[in-house]
Amino acid sequence: MTQAGSIERHPDLVEMRARYEEASETPQGQLLEGATLLAGVYLAISPWVVQFSATSFDVALGNLVVGLTVAVLALGFASAYSRTHTVAWVVPLLGAWAVIAPFVILGGGVGLGMLLSNVITGGLIVLLGVGLSTLVMMRRRR
Repeated sequence: MTQAGSIERHPDLVEMRARYEEASETPQGQLLEGATLLAGVYLAISPWVVQFSATSFDVALGNLVVGLTVAVLALGFASAYSRTHTVAWVVPLLGAWAVIAPFVILGGGVGLGMLLSNVITGGLIVLLGVGLSTLVMMRRRR
């Protein structure tokens, strides 16, 4: 009986990773990764920027956790997109959660600053996440 070779050296896998890395190194890929990082950092600090951390601690904590998660994912995409692209679908979900979190956590008592901050930043994270998820498909069309 022969032992199967490592999947890490399979030609198709090597080619696919090279294609993902190539797509990640384009200006569009770098713009998406950088903007996602900035959006995640802003979401994390937004409770203190917009000043709703004292009145809505639960939403502030949620924004901190979700924002840092988005930022860490963006760093992973920037440093090793070929290995992290499979979790790019999580970013739009985190953005959607940022949009609805104030309503889910607080119910009806959502302040205007918190609402605008979360809806705009969450919507942007959704769009950036979709862009990150389709980065390789955009590259293939060219």
